[in-house]
Amino acid sequence: MEYDLVIRNGTIVDGTGAPAERGDVAIARGRIAACGRVDGGAAREIDAAGLIVAPGFIDPHTHYDAQICWDPLATCSSWHGVTTVIAGNCGVGIAPCKPDEREIATWNLVHVEAIPHDVLARGITWDWETFPEYMQAAARRGLGINVGFLAPLSPFRQWVMGEAAMERAATAAETERIAGLLGEAFAAGAMGFSLTVMPQHLGYQAKPLACRLASDEELRAYAKTLGASGRGAIEIALTKQPSGLSEREYALLELLSAASGRPVTWLNLRDRDDAPTAWSETLERAEPLLRRGCAPQVAVRPLVVEFNLRNPFLFASMNSIKPAFGDKSAEAQMRLYADAGFRRAFAEELKRRAVFHDLWERTQIKEARNPALQALHWKTIAEAARERGAEPLDLFFDLAIEDRLAVDFMIPLLDTDETRVAMKFSDPRTMIGISDGGAHVDMLCNAGYPTYLIGKYVRERKALGLEHAIKRITSEPAAFFGIADRGAIRPGMAADLAIFDFATIGCAERPETRHDLPGGGRRLVTAARGIRYTLVNGEILFADGVHSGATPGRTLRPAAASARI
Repeated sequence: MEYDLVIRNGTIVDGTGAPAERGDVAIARGRIAACGRVDGGAAREIDAAGLIVAPGFIDPHTHYDAQICWDPLATCSSWHGVTTVIAGNCGVGIAPCKPDEREIATWNLVHVEAIPHDVLARGITWDWETFPEYMQAAARRGLGINVGFLAPLSPFRQWVMGEAAMERAATAAETERIAGLLGEAFAAGAMGFSLTVMPQHLGYQAKPLACRLASDEELRAYAKTLGASGRGAIEIALTKQPSGLSEREYALLELLSAASGRPVTWLNLRDRDDAPTAWSETLERAEPLLRRGCAPQVAVRPLVVEFNLRNPFLFASMNSIKPAFGDKSAEAQMRLYADAGFRRAFAEELKRRAVFHDLWERTQIKEARNPALQALHWKTIAEAARERGAEPLDLFFDLAIEDRLAVDFMIPLLDTDETRVAMKFSDPRTMIGISDGGAHVDMLCNAGYPTYLIGKYVRERKALGLEHAIKRITSEPAAFFGIADRGAIRPGMAADLAIFDFATIGCAERPETRHDLPGGGRRLVTAARGIRYTLVNGEILFADGVHSGATPGRTLRPAAASARI
C-alpha cells in the first residue's frame, strides 16, 4: 500500500488560520504524506465525513513531570485531542535530582503544584539523576503523547548548591556550574528553562522555592546560556497580582528577553471582576516587551478552585498562613487555625488582597465528611455564618476544624466573565495556556480547555471562528516553542491529528472526582465530548474515547532555526 492511513472526506482545518476545506489526509511513516484529494490506497482508512480534521492541540503549560511515570497518556489532556504538552513549568520539577534530595524535590511538588505526597512517593520511578537521563527515562518508559520538557531552574540550583539554594543567591562559581548544567540540558533537547518569583511558591519545609532566590546576575547568565544554544524559550511565573505587571516584574521580563534573545512567556493574565480592565491595561503597558517576543499566557476556562485547609495553597501568598506549611501535621494546622492571634492577622491581611474582596460571598461549602455539617453543602460561607450567628472568617476556620480539615470549599476565583475572557484569548498578543495539567489535582482541572474553547466559544457563543480558534492552540504555541514539525496539516509534518464532531465537541462545566492516582489518590478530571479520533505520530491513540493501547508519543526538542515570534 502507498500509505499507512488515509483520512477521507473530512473538513480540514489546517491550523494556519486558512479557511476550512473538504479533503483527505494521507499518512505514511508517521508523517503527513498528502492533503486534499488522495487517490492512493492505504492499509487503513478513516471516513471523516461530517467531521473536522485538525492538527493535534498543543498545551504549553502543564506539570506532568511526575505523572508520566505512572500515566504515559498524560490524562486528562490527551482525552481532549491534545497531542503535545510542555512540562517543567514554574521552575519546579524532579530533575536533575540526587538520590539523597528526592524528598526535597517531592515536597516542592507537593507545596507548589498541590500533588499529594503519598501519590508522588508511590508513583515516581526515579530512574534518572541528571536532566538528560530524565528525558531518556521518559522515552524509555513510553509516552502516549509528545512531551517537550522545559528545564525547571529550582532542581538545577539544588543540584549545585544543596539546601543553600533555598536560602541565598548563587556565587559566581556556582552560577557557572548551574549554567553549565543548563547548557547540557539544552543540548539534550530541553525546550528552554522555567522559573518562578511568585511569593506563594513555597517548597520544602515552607522555604522559598530555590529559583526564587536567583539573583539578576544568575538569571542573566542562564538566559545567555539559552541564547547561545540558538533554540528554546523561557517561562516565568511572576505576577504577584493576577493580570498585573509591577515595575520589578517588567524589569525581569526585559532582562530575560534581552539576555537570551529568545521568546519569553509569563504567567499570567487573568480577568478579575474587581479590576476588569487590568489585563488590557497590562497588555498596552507591555507592548515593548511583546514586540521583543514576550507573550503572556491566558486561560479559556474560568478558574474555579476546590480547596481545603489541609492544603491552604489558595492563601499561600499571605504571610499569616505561612506557618501552616512546612509539612505540618493536621493537628498542628488545626491549632494554628484555632488561634485568635492567627485569625486577627489573617483578617488584616485579607483586607489587602483585592482578589479576595468578596471571599465569603463566593466561597461555597462543597463537601464535608462530618455528618453534622452536611446540611451546609452548597451554602456560601456568608449564608452559613448568618444561619449560625457567627462571623464568616471564624465560621470558615471553625468548620475546617470541626471536619478535621477534610471539608472541601469551592470558589469561582478568576476569568468568570465570558465576554471579557473571549476578548482576552482572542487577542493575538496573548498565548492560550495555563491549563496546569497534572497539578492541583484535587483542586481544579482545566486540562480540557481545547474542547471547552471550541464547544463553548466557537459553536455556542460564536465569539471567534473555528479556524482562528484552532490556530491559537496549534500552530501558534508550536511556533513559540520552536516545534517546527507540528501544529499544522501539510505534507512533511508529523501526523498529530484531532478528529472531532463540531456539533458535539465540548467539556464538562464541572469536573468529576476519581480515585485513580497511585495508592487510590483523589483527583478531579473532565471528560471530553465529540473527539472521535486522536492520532499521534501517525498512530491512532484514541478512537471514540477508547485507548488503542499504543504509546506513539515522543520527547520533543526545539528546532535550532526557531525564531522569536
